[in-house]
Amino acid sequence: MDKFNSIRPYNDEEVNNVLIDLSNNRRFLKMLFTTGTFDHIRYLPFARKILSHLLKKRVNKIDSVEKYQDIFENIVEGVVKNSITNFTVSGIKNVNPDKGYLFIANHRDITLDSALLNLTLHQNNLSTTYNAVGNNLLGEKWASDLMRLNKSFIIDRSDKSKRDIYRSLNLASEFIFNAINNNNHSIWIAQRQGRSKDGNDYTDPSVIKMIHLNARKKISLSEYLNKLNVVPVSISYEKDPNDILKAKELYLTNLNKIYIKERKEDMQSIAEGINGQKGNVNLTIGNVMTFNSDSYEECSYEITENIRKLFYLHPTNYAAAIMQGRDIDYPEEWSHEITESTEYLKKRLSLIPDEMHPYLLNQYSNSIT
Repeated sequence: MDKFNSIRPYNDEEVNNVLIDLSNNRRFLKMLFTTGTFDHIRYLPFARKILSHLLKKRVNKIDSVEKYQDIFENIVEGVVKNSITNFTVSGIKNVNPDKGYLFIANHRDITLDSALLNLTLHQNNLSTTYNAVGNNLLGEKWASDLMRLNKSFIIDRSDKSKRDIYRSLNLASEFIFNAINNNNHSIWIAQRQGRSKDGNDYTDPSVIKMIHLNARKKISLSEYLNKLNVVPVSISYEKDPNDILKAKELYLTNLNKIYIKERKEDMQSIAEGINGQKGNVNLTIGNVMTFNSDSYEECSYEITENIRKLFYLHPTNYAAAIMQGRDIDYPEEWSHEITESTEYLKKRLSLIPDEMHPYLLNQYSNSIT
């Protein structure tokens, strides 16, 4: 039995059965109807059975992860075409097809951050990554199935005993090392748990501790990270479709000291992130880092600084800072774009109470350090 069975992505021989199960899953079918893609059959008698039948026909010959990812690539290409003005990439030449990497990235969108990196890798004939995903996003079985079909592995953050949590995180740590060092597969992982909702991209030392966990008594941190070929990745969105949802969460958290998500809130964020207009989007892939320190905090700081240096600033970032009264320099040729961005941000602010305005603007302005 594969020790990673409980957390690993699905294998080729499992793909078709999982897809058939999804085609029969009532909750998954219900979710598909909410996307609007199947409005032409949504109100027909036995609509759910009709959709189930259509899906089974469509997935009948999909019997490998690669074939599934070909379909997923088409979906992500559609997202780029329909919701991104210009998608620019730099640093793809830093990726050697014969090596596995640990891509540590800032995290702004639940699904698109890793999806856009993988689209870029796939279009350049490079292997796509295994993607770390917290089990907090997998409350529905169909969501777990979709993630694992798309090469995601699970980091368990459940409220278990300390011993159980340790075992789960140790298993994830071992999976990461095994994938990169023994199988030349690459891993994508966010620099912190959860998205950056306030625009501050920082690397949480606890993430680095988790990565090192399975070898912490055998290999020094610097030696271990150097074996993993750590590459910083930075993604920036000119417009964040979830900026209002993030502002609301941050405001209510500060007001009540706690924020309890509604059951479908993450799914709403995923849908908004995929369908909402994002303006220009930039993805920058850095060089492999070399670590000399065995301090989790110092290594985390180095990764943070690398990601921040790679971050591409958009006119919305400058516009938000100016609206907050900050005295900043900006490219002269962007005067018109910054004026347009100011109007865009004013429209977003008009949709929320005044007390939430700083939380929305910070999401854009905090990227300017």
